[in-house]
Parts: sequence; structure tokens; C-alpha cells
Amino acid sequence: MLVFTIGGLIAIVLGSDVTVDAATSIAKALNVSDRIIGLTVVAFGTSLPELVTSVTAAFKGKADIAVGNIVGSNIFNILFVVGTVAVIHPVPFDTSFIPDALAAILSAAVLWILSSKDRKLARGSGFVMLVLFAVYLAQLLIR
Repeated sequence: MLVFTIGGLIAIVLGSDVTVDAATSIAKALNVSDRIIGLTVVAFGTSLPELVTSVTAAFKGKADIAVGNIVGSNIFNILFVVGTVAVIHPVPFDTSFIPDALAAILSAAVLWILSSKDRKLARGSGFVMLVLFAVYLAQLLIR
């Protein structure tokens, strides 16, 4: 079992690394800005491990692990990763990221609202969140 766990972790990390590298190369060839690449391609590639882990947990009936994984990962990324980078070197926050920061805050609020009534996120709420992501992605690509 330990061998499968370690092998799975290695495969997830290598797969997301290949995905990020390949997608970034394609986006650069199409003259897509670094900001768009970071907000889409790199974000998707670095979230693949969370996606795989969360989907697997959901299929096994451990949805609380799935949600905890995603929420915890985002809190970790925002506070620990950005904080660590800022300790090493100041991080400029361009005003063009304000809409994206607001989208992150609104996403957390939507998650809280959709899950607060019955203390669970139902299938319909999941579709709402996917549609909201599609709207965010569309506006990101057209601005």
C-alpha cells in the first residue's frame, strides 16, 4: 500500500509538472500574458493534485476530506506560500489583480452560502460553482 501511495504521489507531481510546462509553452507561443498563464494554466496544473485527491475522496464517500483539502490548500497558498515568498523578496501586488482577489473572496463567500443551509454542498450547488468559474474564466480571457 505504501508503494502505491508513494507512486501515486510521484505520478501526480510529475503529471502536474508536465501539464504546467507544456501548457505554459503553448500559451507563450500564442502570446498569452504571464498574468493569464498564472491565473489559468499554472493554477490548473498546480491544483491537479488537489483535484485528483478530492475526487478520489468523494468517490470513497469522504467528501469532508475533499472540501477540507481544497479549503486548506487555498488558505495554505494564500497565507503560507505568499508569506514565505514575501519574506524572501517583496511581492508586488499590481492593481490588475484586484478583480482576481475579489473573485477569490467572493468564491469563499459563495462556498459558505451554498453549504451553510444543510451543512453540505449539493450537486446543484456544485453546478453553480462550476458555472461561476466558467464566468470568471470567460471574463478573464476577454479583459
